[in-house]
Amino acid sequence: MAAVAEELDSAALDASANQPESETGNAAAQPPPAGLHKQAKLPLSRVKTLMKADPDVSLASQESVFIISKATELFIETIAKDAFIYAQRGKRKTLQRKDLDNAIDAIDEFAFLEELSRTFQQTTGSEQT
Repeated sequence: MAAVAEELDSAALDASANQPESETGNAAAQPPPAGLHKQAKLPLSRVKTLMKADPDVSLASQESVFIISKATELFIETIAKDAFIYAQRGKRKTLQRKDLDNAIDAIDEFAFLEELSRTFQQTTGSEQT
């Protein structure tokens, strides 16, 4: 988790480094730094749409959308790497659902996904071994 915090901090520093020092005021009122779209791997417009789907969110600044996008990218990268270890143990190069389930069960940081994983298995009727 410290690596995620470090990555988010460096992303925030990169974003703030693109702004002139003379600017002051509300960060939400400022236009997004030009480099944000190039640094993001997920489409920021879709991330913003998902954020606004939450009834508690009425406005989302470009910086907040970028940070959520970056955190999501890091989360996906982390869970995929951990699941890939289980695929390699099965002498496979392709991730399968059971690899993700094994990673979720084995790693404490993914404990919040256990209920979701069980619910998905029940609705699809697929039991992973």
